[in-house]
Amino acid sequence: MKVLDSVRVLEIGGLGPGPFCAMHLADLGADVVSLVRRPEGRAITSTLLNRGKRSVFVDLKDPADRDMVLQLVAGADVLIEGMRPGVMERLGLGPDECLAANPRLVYGRMTGWGQDGPLAPRAGHDTNYAAVSGALWGCSPADARPVSPFAVLGDIGGGALYLMTGILSGIVQARATGRGTVVDAAIVDGAAHMLNLMLSARAAGMVADERGASTYDSSPFYDTYVCADGQHITVGALEPQFYALLVQTLGLADDAEFVGHQWDKSAWPGRRARLAALFLSQPRAHWQALLEPTDACFGAVLSPVEAAQHPHLRARGTYVEQGGTLQAAPAPRFDGAAYPIGPACEPGAHTQQVREQLDAGGGAAVWRARQS
Repeated sequence: MKVLDSVRVLEIGGLGPGPFCAMHLADLGADVVSLVRRPEGRAITSTLLNRGKRSVFVDLKDPADRDMVLQLVAGADVLIEGMRPGVMERLGLGPDECLAANPRLVYGRMTGWGQDGPLAPRAGHDTNYAAVSGALWGCSPADARPVSPFAVLGDIGGGALYLMTGILSGIVQARATGRGTVVDAAIVDGAAHMLNLMLSARAAGMVADERGASTYDSSPFYDTYVCADGQHITVGALEPQFYALLVQTLGLADDAEFVGHQWDKSAWPGRRARLAALFLSQPRAHWQALLEPTDACFGAVLSPVEAAQHPHLRARGTYVEQGGTLQAAPAPRFDGAAYPIGPACEPGAHTQQVREQLDAGGGAAVWRARQS
């Protein structure tokens, strides 16, 4: 049994964070029925985000399909939608209609800018939300252009995972009180909230308001370095014991350039130059072999394909390949074990099955079918 086996989720299929959140819920056991439009043109993602779901083609502008959605809402715990503000209301499937059909429903709304504010009706993508929230500001060396890691900062970190938090919180409330809720999950809000650890460091003086003046982007012991083969490694030896171990392991403990206090900022440029030259003298694998077995706070910069082959992640089964698609296993783990990955279906794969169940027994029959 999985932790969310009792949760029923109706997903109004979209792009990016909403489908990811629904997949995450399915990974943990939720019964997810995804209602999607028939595809037009080439899909920009594979079916990976459909894993563990049932998928049904619908036309939300069709009154019969609208009634079908409300039948499913009546037996659901959660609805997820990622339309621009006001679209679901115009379709007759907004919070008022859905909560009237099911007062215990958690109505999850996933947008970039939120349900209100000057930018709410505007289009955008992950990198735009990350930029405006402040999260993109630190994603580069001080003298380089910021580069957003694909979908991580905004769509997933600030979006899908905050929607998930809101949904699970809403379920707890609904089961305790019988009262549903509307979750306004805006990527800009979540991405900004993720900065509170950094803002705490700012309040302590470790993060400056100018790039290149903070510990994380100016110190030699918390940085990224290029190796002889053009690959990169990271060091993050902030604490004095880890810094001392890094210097010792690199054979620099008695070097005049490194004698002195770790936090002597006047020595940082010279120390960084020395470390840069040292790391450039050997390929990445050399530094992995030397530093990875220690507490020097080291990490090689790996692509996802390389990460899947790393001994640590292989031992944990963090990545798997299923149906020819490399993917990460469900997370987190419970009771020391990872959950198996559900099969990824094609869009609309369960259309006939679900419609037959609706005809035979209404929305309740659809949700019962998965439990049997």
